[in-house]
Amino acid sequence: MTRKSFTFTSESVTEGHPDKVCDQISDAVLDHLLAEDANSRVAVETLVTTGTCLVAGEITTKGYCPVEHVVRETVREIGYTRAKHGFDCETIGVLTAIHEQSPEIAQGVDIGGAGDQGMMIGYASNEMPEYMPMPIMLAHKLCRQLAKVRKTKELNYLRPDGKSQVTVRYEDDKPVEVVKVLLAAQHRPDVGQEQLRGDLIEAVVLPVIPDELRADGLADNVFVNRTGSFSTGGPQADSGLTGRKIIVDTYGGWARHGGGSFSGKDPSKVDRSATYMMRYLAKNIVAAGLADRCEVHIAYAIGEVEPFSFDTFCFGTNKIPEEQINELVRDNFDLSPKGIIEHLDLQRPIYKATAAYGHFGRDEPDFTWERLDAVDLLREKAGL
Repeated sequence: MTRKSFTFTSESVTEGHPDKVCDQISDAVLDHLLAEDANSRVAVETLVTTGTCLVAGEITTKGYCPVEHVVRETVREIGYTRAKHGFDCETIGVLTAIHEQSPEIAQGVDIGGAGDQGMMIGYASNEMPEYMPMPIMLAHKLCRQLAKVRKTKELNYLRPDGKSQVTVRYEDDKPVEVVKVLLAAQHRPDVGQEQLRGDLIEAVVLPVIPDELRADGLADNVFVNRTGSFSTGGPQADSGLTGRKIIVDTYGGWARHGGGSFSGKDPSKVDRSATYMMRYLAKNIVAAGLADRCEVHIAYAIGEVEPFSFDTFCFGTNKIPEEQINELVRDNFDLSPKGIIEHLDLQRPIYKATAAYGHFGRDEPDFTWERLDAVDLLREKAGL
C-alpha cells in the first residue's frame, strides 16, 4: 500500500568536492583519448589528497594522453589555483600507474560483447520536466548555483568545495513542498556564519527553490555549515576517489542502483553505456505515457552480446501491461553493447561534462541518452 505522505532527501556535491575532482580528471583523460582514437579502451581511476593526485588503471589506445597536463588543467578549471589551499594546479604532485587492458577481457569486448558482468538500472518519473525525482534535481541546481556565484565572484569569498541536501514532502506520490535545505560551502576564513547563511539564502537558495515549492518557514530550515567554519576543504581536508558518488550521479537514492560507477570508463564498459541506455528507455517510456514512473533493469555476462536479463518496473503506474512494455523494448531496440554505443553515439569525447552535477536530467546537446526521440515509436507500438 502506497504511503500518502512522506519526505525524501537527496544530496549533491559541487565540482570542487574531492570525489568529483577525481571523476572530472578521470573523464578528462578519457575524453582526450577518445578524441585521438575513438576505439580507445579506458578504465582509469583517480585519487587525490593534500598536494597529490594519482591516476591509475588500464588504457589500450592508438592515441596519447599527456596525463599530467590534463590533470593540471582540470584542477585549474575547477578553481584550485592557490597553493595556500593545500591543493592547486601548479604545485600538486601527479603520479601515474597505468597499464594495458587485460587481453582476456579484450577478446570478449572485441566481438561486441560486454566487458564485465553486472546489472544496470535506469529510472524516470513525470514529477518534473526533466523526468527526474525532485530532490536530486534541486540538490544539483543548488550546487550549480553555488559554483556560479563563486565563479562570477558574486560571493567572492567562496572556495570550490561544497555540498547540498534537499528534503521534499510528498503527498500521494507527488512532490508538494521543500521542507529543508542543507548547504555546506567552503569559504575564506574571515567570513562569519551569519553573513554566509544570509548570502547563501539570498544568492543560492531563493533563485533555485521556486516560491510555490517553499514550505512555510523554509527560511528557518535552511542549514549552512553545521559544524561552523568550513575554510579548510577540498583534497586538503579529505581524500577523493573516482566513482564514490554513484547515487549523486544517478537518482539521489530514489531508484535502485546496480553498483557500477561511470567516470573514467569508455563506452565499451556496460556499467556506463548500458546505464545510459536504461535512462533513455525509462525516460521515453514515461514521456510516451506508458507509465508515470519506470525503472528499467538490464544485466550482462562478460563476453556475451545479448543481455543476461531485462525487465521493467512501473510501480502500478503503467497504462499497458509491463510485459508488453518489455516486448516493445526488446523488439525495437538493440540492447547489445555494440548496439547501445551506436544508438547513443557514445564513442565521442563527451564525458567530462557528465562528471559533476549528475549524468541525468540535463539538457546538454551531447547527452544523447536524454533525447525523447523514441516517444512516437513507443506510442505507436503500444497503440496509444
